[in-house]
Amino acid sequence: MSFKLGLTGSIGMGKSTTAQMFVDLGCALWDADAAVHRLYAAGGTAVAPMRDAFPGAIVDGAVSRAALRDIISNDPNALQRIEAIVHPLVAQDRAEFIANAQAEILVFDIPLLFETGGNSAMDATACVFVPDDVQEARVMARGTMTRDQFLAIRAKQLPAAEKCARADYVIETDSLEHARAQVQNIVSQISQGSPHA
Repeated sequence: MSFKLGLTGSIGMGKSTTAQMFVDLGCALWDADAAVHRLYAAGGTAVAPMRDAFPGAIVDGAVSRAALRDIISNDPNALQRIEAIVHPLVAQDRAEFIANAQAEILVFDIPLLFETGGNSAMDATACVFVPDDVQEARVMARGTMTRDQFLAIRAKQLPAAEKCARADYVIETDSLEHARAQVQNIVSQISQGSPHA
């Protein structure tokens, strides 16, 4: 029976980089965002039900995230309807991953792990963390969003301190070396059968 580790953290905290460190140590990774991309891509299982509910969201046979953003901004009930379609499909994708995974440790990269109650399906949880000013500087350096957009996203997520308080492990991503050492320590503890140490 594989050990399920939920990995979370707010935008700009280094979650994707940290998730790859677990993969480098032989863990299998399921990425919630990647699962949604698969479902939305041409031929993905979300395309037909989304076409039925929101015909304008389909562009070139795939679900357009830009079109969805427009729909959500114009219709206060749209997000709930979208989630009702997508969440069961994401859960199915995750179940298939669990059924087929061979690794001893399965890592689930889920941005809203605590917000959605996904932590209840995990054996342990880990939260990546950097201070607020470092987080903001990293996101702004990407050049992909305005400060207002970043603050709006951060406002929708649980405060980082609360996520860290609820997590079994906190991984400080202030440097790659420090983060890698913490990941190795977590993998060692789980492998030795003593998680939460």
